[in-house]
Amino acid sequence: MLNREKEKNKKPVPVHVGVIMDGNRRWAKERNLPTFEGHLKGYQRVMPTAEMFFSRGVKVFSVYAFSTENWNRSQEEVNYLMKLLKQAIEEQTEIAIEKEYRILISGRIDELPGDMPEACYESMAKTKAGKKGILNICLNYGGRAELVDAIRKMIKNNVEIGQVHEGMVKKYLYNGELPDPDLIVRTSGEQRLSGFQLWESAYSELIFLKKYWPDFEEQDVNFVIEEFGNRDRRFGGNDEKL
Repeated sequence: MLNREKEKNKKPVPVHVGVIMDGNRRWAKERNLPTFEGHLKGYQRVMPTAEMFFSRGVKVFSVYAFSTENWNRSQEEVNYLMKLLKQAIEEQTEIAIEKEYRILISGRIDELPGDMPEACYESMAKTKAGKKGILNICLNYGGRAELVDAIRKMIKNNVEIGQVHEGMVKKYLYNGELPDPDLIVRTSGEQRLSGFQLWESAYSELIFLKKYWPDFEEQDVNFVIEEFGNRDRRFGGNDEKL
């Protein structure tokens, strides 16, 4: 009886958490550090944070690493980010293999410069057997771009009008086999999705934190999971509390 009561009162844990890692540049600026230091610190937070979420029962952790709009930044910053991302992917791949995590990369991979596409595909191939958590890196990613690419693929594959439904669209997304994010967190105080997981976020719970991404720590992981467990998700149902 006690165990049943315990199960009943157990708060739900999100299966899929997405994070918009915002505030790297402002974090550096407030410390009189070069912008690059903020990006480095931010990318060093990715795998440790993924591990903290996985250890609490989360199965998929998605991060917004580089958007299709980020190409508009200075060439110097973009070049640095590409080098940093390539290094991060290679390092995280080794950790993922050791800890049995799987890495997926969502976005316009083939448009990345140099040997970045090869590094991405190699990472996904090397970690495909991972069963203890999925790190989904959204790289050269945009929610609108994802939908455009899905439509293009459907046209290319001669999908008939009558075959187009929500399940079909999801199938043609970058990694459509993933469950939609239950929870999306954005750091730095900004309160918008900025094109992150536009299709998938229809019923995602949203949490906006004021702290910058490089300062994200274990207490924040605990807070967002606790906050998610306190939310009443109805998915458009009519059982609203009076």
